[in-house]
Amino acid sequence: MRTAIYPGSFDPLTNGHLDVIERATKLFDRVVVAVAANEGKKPLFTLKERVDLATRSVKHLKTVEVDSFDTLLVDYVQSRGARAIVRGLRAVSDFEFEFQLALMNRKLNEQVETIFMMPKDTYTFLSSRIVKEIARLGGDVRAFVPAHVEKALKTKLRSKL
Repeated sequence: MRTAIYPGSFDPLTNGHLDVIERATKLFDRVVVAVAANEGKKPLFTLKERVDLATRSVKHLKTVEVDSFDTLLVDYVQSRGARAIVRGLRAVSDFEFEFQLALMNRKLNEQVETIFMMPKDTYTFLSSRIVKEIARLGGDVRAFVPAHVEKALKTKLRSKL
């Protein structure tokens, strides 16, 4: 079984992430959306909330599961029996950082490959950070995230006031 890991903070998961996940299901038998603990980024949502939001977002995709990790990515990939990491590239500006990560991961474990995928052009501008900022300022994010994520954003941001 060809398994790929799609890691990220997913704070929150956006329609751009979903697009990459759906594209990855066409290339791999199983895709694991791996939510990184990554507390250094000071996420808006807790790890459990991010896992729950992602799980609800992919429930229609039978070959996708959601998990979390707090180890080196290549160690997590190996523990899941995967051979590939899927990374989304929105713009050329993402490439340099992602390329450095891919090279480091290859240095740490040469058995793990990194696959770069681009979302649909309608999502190339989209990031979790931008979605949170729009929501924080009272903007409409319905076009950028699943409905349950939009509701969770509103609830979370209201509680922060």
